[in-house]
Amino acid sequence: MPHPVSRLRTRALAVGLALAATALVPSAPAGAVDPYEWAALGDSYTAGGFVGDPQPALGDPSRDGCDRTSDAYPGVVERELAEFPPGKYVNLTNVSCGAATIANIADVEQTPVSPVQPPAEWPAVDPQIMRAGLNDQTDIVTIGVGGNSLPFGGMLAKCLELGAKGKSCRDYYTNPPEGEQSLEDKLRRVEFEYINMLGGVHNAAPDAKVITVGYPAVLPEEASDCNRPALTELGSITHADVDWLRDDVLKPLNEIIERVTSFFDDRYVDVYSSSVGHDACQPAGTKWVEGICGDAEDYWPARLPSTLLNCGLIKKRATLVHPNAEGHENTAAHVERAIRIALLER
Repeated sequence: MPHPVSRLRTRALAVGLALAATALVPSAPAGAVDPYEWAALGDSYTAGGFVGDPQPALGDPSRDGCDRTSDAYPGVVERELAEFPPGKYVNLTNVSCGAATIANIADVEQTPVSPVQPPAEWPAVDPQIMRAGLNDQTDIVTIGVGGNSLPFGGMLAKCLELGAKGKSCRDYYTNPPEGEQSLEDKLRRVEFEYINMLGGVHNAAPDAKVITVGYPAVLPEEASDCNRPALTELGSITHADVDWLRDDVLKPLNEIIERVTSFFDDRYVDVYSSSVGHDACQPAGTKWVEGICGDAEDYWPARLPSTLLNCGLIKKRATLVHPNAEGHENTAAHVERAIRIALLER
């Protein structure tokens, strides 16, 4: 269920900005003017994965393996904008896709990896700017991507593996083995890829207001908040590595996204600050991010193909450190505000 305080905050914000927008846009009969066109691009932190109902619905032949869901933040924002329109209707085209990298936004097709009722193999999908049909009629583009390009999930998995052996993944990525990039090289590459991606988005949608979305505080400010080796939190990752992942990996990733966004004179949405204290190591009801295993809708699996992880043993599902409904509601509040402000500036 959405957090009541967050819902009230969002609603109050929506009403105030909707009234302001309405005062600036001439009234017209419904359907008499073209709607605002909004494209939502991103990875699983945008798509949702296990929050709400699958979109398209299970069994729908148009399912593409991207695991978009109704209660991910684009859907939450879409409903708020429909209830309190910013002058006119906002049409959402959501092509976010679980496991998407930065390259999958503008340049490279993606083969989805959904574990939910998969065929023998999901067909590849076009880069998201193509799927969304970005053009000179696009008004708003929101983008939440970057983690899979490190890859942050792969680094968490390595920290789990090494932590179970009493070893440090910080040491592993500081002095990596042959074939593994150092953290410094990973971050440098991500920045270069993000620059190219935003350039591609602007070329495809030259008149759009572009809004980038950072990552929430998935890791605690105090690593001692984590109970090792609880799978409902961060499992066997050592406290020292939790601190390292937060300060040297996650925060610098957000800083890169913000810095490149500023370079393009776009708008960055910070969801980290508001989510501190709601990380994966907090108790149920406080956390906005599920742990390695956590609570999810019934269609989401407890086991993932080709892994040994079985969250069903503790009556949980394989949530792999992703936002829950409360986390998406918090992100939605900030993204909605950014969209309304961007539309007022058009």
